[in-house]
Amino acid sequence: MNSQTPTLAPADFEAVKTAGAFMPLTQFGVIDVRGEDAATFLHNQITNDVQHLDASTARLAGYCSPKGRLLASFLMWRTADAVRLLIAQDTQAAVQKRLSMFVLRLKAKLSDATPEVAAVGFAGDVRAALSGIFDALPDGVHVKVEGPNGALIRVPDAAHRPRFLWVGPKALVDEQLAALEDKLVRVPGQMWDWLDIHAGEPRITHATVEQFVPQMVNFDVLGGVNFKKGCYPGQEIVARSQYRGTIKRRTALAHTEAAAPGAELFHSDDPGQPCGLVVNAAPAEAGGVDCLVEIKLAALDNGSVHVGSADGPALEFAPLPYAFPADA
Repeated sequence: MNSQTPTLAPADFEAVKTAGAFMPLTQFGVIDVRGEDAATFLHNQITNDVQHLDASTARLAGYCSPKGRLLASFLMWRTADAVRLLIAQDTQAAVQKRLSMFVLRLKAKLSDATPEVAAVGFAGDVRAALSGIFDALPDGVHVKVEGPNGALIRVPDAAHRPRFLWVGPKALVDEQLAALEDKLVRVPGQMWDWLDIHAGEPRITHATVEQFVPQMVNFDVLGGVNFKKGCYPGQEIVARSQYRGTIKRRTALAHTEAAAPGAELFHSDDPGQPCGLVVNAAPAEAGGVDCLVEIKLAALDNGSVHVGSADGPALEFAPLPYAFPADA
């Protein structure tokens, strides 16, 4: 989810919608946390429950500053000997360094597993192709199966198509990719960014570090926060945001001519101060970009919202695939 030159062609979108597609995901990094205290350590640092994370489940989670602002977002799961964190590649090194500072006397060690593993996304009619790699396929969102080739995780559907994430040993994954090209269409990794946007699942990248409490990017709705677990950095602020009343800022789905993560949003009725921020953006099917934007809910009621300034590109809003608690 970045501002690089758009690389998605109409045929890429068509492959996802009418056939099946796979895409190597180099926009992610991987942190492995090992040691007998690995789960306890992480449980005390991030927004979701790690101690009760079982071998067949993946979970979203965030890592906050003491002020409750997200430094990173993860998808996490257990491997045979580690808790694995899939994180935006451009935040991986800084987050790993920061987390390592708090290990102290616990028996836990963080390592950069990015060079040893590969991540591949799948979308569309992909079950037959995946059945050649895994003995069983996960049947529910964030269900994980593990095999000799690594982990396969079902992630939220997007554009009404099923999606799977495969993370495994790089050499084994690379061996399989050539065979996959006979069964599925290979598309650029930016397609995964577009699909994440249409699933309404924000990702914290370098451009948006420390900009949002978890609720601003809908992590409470997406299951990325456990409000019953013990303390973690920023926990009091996150809890206060949840229980003090109506949440006034959320992340919405929108389309515009041009936008990049971190760009400010301005409302036509109040051009002097920003009303939100672009979280993620990816090339859209019919030109321009689709994006997830964090915004004051009041700004959606009337008038128009623009990128960069009150006379910048206008946003056209679309419904997310899930409801907020107040709407449920």
